[in-house]
Amino acid sequence: MDLFEYMGQINSKGESPLASRMRPDKLEEIVGQEHILGKGKLLYRAIKADKLGSVILFGPPGTGKTTIAKVIANTTNADFKQLNATTAGKKDMEEAVAAAKSSMAAYAKKTILFIDEIHRFNKAQQDYLLPFVEDGTVILIGATTENPYFEVNRALLSRSRLFELKPLSREDIKKLVIRAVTDDKKGMGMYHAYIDDDAADFLSDIAEGDARTALNAVELAVLTTDPEADGRIHLSLEIMEECVQKRAIGYDKDGNNHYDTISAFIKSMRGSDPDAAAYYLARMLEAGEDIKFIARRIMICASEDVGMADPMALNVAVSAALAVERVGMPEARIPLSQAAIYVASAPKSNASYMAVDRAIETVRKTGNLPIPVYLRDIHYEEGKEEGKGRFAGNGTGYKYAHDYPGHYVDQQYLPDGIRDERFFEPGNNGYEVKVHEYLRKIGRE
Repeated sequence: MDLFEYMGQINSKGESPLASRMRPDKLEEIVGQEHILGKGKLLYRAIKADKLGSVILFGPPGTGKTTIAKVIANTTNADFKQLNATTAGKKDMEEAVAAAKSSMAAYAKKTILFIDEIHRFNKAQQDYLLPFVEDGTVILIGATTENPYFEVNRALLSRSRLFELKPLSREDIKKLVIRAVTDDKKGMGMYHAYIDDDAADFLSDIAEGDARTALNAVELAVLTTDPEADGRIHLSLEIMEECVQKRAIGYDKDGNNHYDTISAFIKSMRGSDPDAAAYYLARMLEAGEDIKFIARRIMICASEDVGMADPMALNVAVSAALAVERVGMPEARIPLSQAAIYVASAPKSNASYMAVDRAIETVRKTGNLPIPVYLRDIHYEEGKEEGKGRFAGNGTGYKYAHDYPGHYVDQQYLPDGIRDERFFEPGNNGYEVKVHEYLRKIGRE
């Protein structure tokens, strides 16, 4: 980096958005992610000791992936190169690798290559990096908002450690908001602003774990609000609502209403009250609740509380969840309402939910009991002489149900030690009546 580049970075830092200016310079300044950056944790120790290997950081936007990379850049003795996969191509990677080789040859100095949005690179681009990550020419830090198991080459994953970043808690967001308002050097402290507690709490709720969202709102509020008579800028709840274009409905400062509302929503669906379910859904949507979170809760309720009484409930809930991901708000409210009302109006049963819990309890008590020989897989023996080998006899004596009248044959399926156990006990609601009839017909009740 020459003098002009250095001065350019210094000057641009003062002109950059608040979210960028507020990035921590030191590890101790990072807020949140204690599960990977707490003192004594692997990533914390590796950064502190400057012994970092290749890593992939993945998590939602605004959780600190780039922040961690910047902190590493400020603490490492290695050269630090940064690329963004949305704009970079193979030529940029070749230049970064060439510079890394030169640095290693001339100064025995390692190079850390940070690639933001690494999932944007195609397979060939990711493959290009493999030999240089393998031989240590570069230490890779990849950042992605996508699931790396789907979007990053398996060979590259095997050469990297994965660290998942989680959405920041409301307390973390609030801490960053207050820091941004009062910080004289990197924040908005020069404007002599102050923020009401309920306004900071509202931002912490509405940001949904994304620090950038909260900091952008703070910056807009400070720059567009006139000072009061004493020269200070007052950031009230009303001003923050206007800046994020959301009203603070029902989500109080300690987050109790967040949990109370989702609890009331679930209990309304379980209690077969579609009107109440629609009402609490509306409250959550107006308060800015994560629509994917709502969809997940409907799916869980459809299986846990409706279950086999109406197996279609889960299909409707899953379809609504997929629709929500594809259409977003405001249209997402429609499939969410349809699913919530369907689940609330469906007959109820928790028999399937209780069945797996009883089975899990039995597994924990008894361990892996021997599976009856006739139920075991026969493919171990493919290519071997019949009747020999460790798994000889697997599948012998198995009765194929479709060869018998009614496509059923009496046969023991549970291990011998628990052959008489009953985990699934269907009720008498909805479709479970037919389940009852069938199990009674075949003598399994």
